[in-house]
Amino acid sequence: MLVSAVFGAGTLQLVECVPNFSEGRRKEVIDDIANAVRSVEGITLLDVESNQDHNRSVISFVGEPNSVKEAAMAASRKAVELINLNSHKGEHPRMGAVDVVPFIPLSGVTMEDCVRLAREFGRELGQTLKVPVFLYEEAATRPERRNLADVRAGEFEGLREQIGKDPARKPDFGPDEIHPSAGATAVGARELLIAYNVNLGTADVEVARKIAHELRFKDGGLSFVKALGFELKERGIVQVSMNLTSYRKSQMFKAYEMVKLFADRYGVPVVGSEIVGLTPMDALVDTAEFYLKLENFSRDQVLEKRLFQPRQPILTDQSLTVFSEEVASKKPTPGGGSVSAYMGALGSGLLCMVARITLGKKEVTEREKLERAVEKGEELRRDLLELVVEDTKAFDSLIQARRVPKDQKDRDRLILETTIKAAEVPLGTAEKSAQVLALARDVAQVGSASALSDVVTAAAAAKAAVEGAASNVLINLEDLRDGKYVEETFRRMSQARSQSLLFEAEVRKIVQSRSNKASTC
Repeated sequence: MLVSAVFGAGTLQLVECVPNFSEGRRKEVIDDIANAVRSVEGITLLDVESNQDHNRSVISFVGEPNSVKEAAMAASRKAVELINLNSHKGEHPRMGAVDVVPFIPLSGVTMEDCVRLAREFGRELGQTLKVPVFLYEEAATRPERRNLADVRAGEFEGLREQIGKDPARKPDFGPDEIHPSAGATAVGARELLIAYNVNLGTADVEVARKIAHELRFKDGGLSFVKALGFELKERGIVQVSMNLTSYRKSQMFKAYEMVKLFADRYGVPVVGSEIVGLTPMDALVDTAEFYLKLENFSRDQVLEKRLFQPRQPILTDQSLTVFSEEVASKKPTPGGGSVSAYMGALGSGLLCMVARITLGKKEVTEREKLERAVEKGEELRRDLLELVVEDTKAFDSLIQARRVPKDQKDRDRLILETTIKAAEVPLGTAEKSAQVLALARDVAQVGSASALSDVVTAAAAAKAAVEGAASNVLINLEDLRDGKYVEETFRRMSQARSQSLLFEAEVRKIVQSRSNKASTC
């Protein structure tokens, strides 16, 4: 998986997790929870935001799915240890020490992947820490639990009286009773949202609540907006606190203007606003574009967007070392399937190099054929680099499926689906690598004589890729019982191997012939 980040192949799998903890005043507790996140390898801690009036902290971090789940568990374990809801007071609704744990797809993962991750985490949290877990948003198991506000209704004190008695309050995971000090936790999967608050210059919290009512989508307000009114006692003001669940459709400037409109109606000034946690750059650009009344403005005019846009990857000693160390580590991925795909990609890259060198010479007799070779070689190289990443994803998914408890009804289906995927990916590698060998035959015929050794190296790499991928296909076919599928897959794999043997022999014959001619001249 790391190879995609280093060499630009495919997309690195990234998930963001933004857990909310019911502690915003004791810095030492907040630091301990944040340090638990930092302790997990492969995790980047993005932000820690605390609010004393809400008595709540929001921690944002990103990483690959398994690392994110591990970090969320480490933080939850520490929070359950240090936070006691029986003595907790704050403006924000809460039902748990670990109140909310959402998983958000960022790159290379789908919402379905995050739903699966949320449910795995929820099951582990419930079993390990004995905290009842309620799934919400995309991970919800029933429609009435999609909305977090409905899940959290009654908060810790109300849920303590209902759980174990009311079937509607039966948790998805964990015990059917409240944790005596840590309460319960909502775990979900959702898209990126912006937590945006607007502060009003009055001590009358009813004004904030009325404005929040006007803004909320479920009460007839803006689409994709959830809102509550709070009192900020220490500052002597009130706040309209909002979650913008689709910032591209209900932008920050719309929310701000709506609050200001109703605040003017109540004769109350807007004294400030704030973003809690992180926000996408596009959300800020939308707001700037609106208030500055920009004409013919393009996102490409944003300096940072130009600076950080994807560039052509640069091969460095460090990047080579990182990938080789990942392969050499005790982790099962990236493994033989990914390495096979990468060898195929390197072989295709060498052929592109030979074709380009030849095209750069003064007298070129087969220009059209060489140009086609470059085009086909680049296509195969990109496809095989994608398969480097896909192979790791497929194997990781298979491992996760096998870890599902044996009494879970969909376990067999998950194992079947992931086993098939784990066979199909290396099959694709074998077939693509066989095509690289066919391309090597064509390039051997017209490429520069001085670069024929590179053609032989490319063919050897592609042949090794075919054999390595084929072994991975065979391993996974052993666990499948669908005779027709196994037979068809085995046929395709055998064809790729046969073609690779034929093409490699032809490459060697052509190179030998051209080398002999060159030596007699």
